[in-house]
Amino acid sequence: MLRYLYVALGGAIGSVLRYAVSGLDFKLSNGIFPTSTLIVNLFGSLVIGILWGMFERFEFSPMLRVFLFVGILGGFTTFSSFSLENLNLLRDGEVKTAVIYILITNISGIGLAFGGYFAARVLTNLTR
Repeated sequence: MLRYLYVALGGAIGSVLRYAVSGLDFKLSNGIFPTSTLIVNLFGSLVIGILWGMFERFEFSPMLRVFLFVGILGGFTTFSSFSLENLNLLRDGEVKTAVIYILITNISGIGLAFGGYFAARVLTNLTR
């Protein structure tokens, strides 16, 4: 049960950090380019790589790992988990699997975002 508390606390911190960064979109790019999402995803990827590298070399408590990886970085961005999974696949020589995973995730994610967007537009027009 304590593990869930660590995830919840970390998730709250990560979510608040993401919300704070989201205000950068309009300040940096007048809302045209998704700057905050790019910053969050790239920074989250950098942080998860740094932490994973540290955790492979030093002993850290499993609760700290859950708090940081699942909680904070999970709340901040799920892209960091995606990056870590691909890092491990490539490190382990699973290049084909990594490429397939990258393509499926990105193409499907973008496709589903567009599909959901257009479905919502259709459904909201039906209710008007």
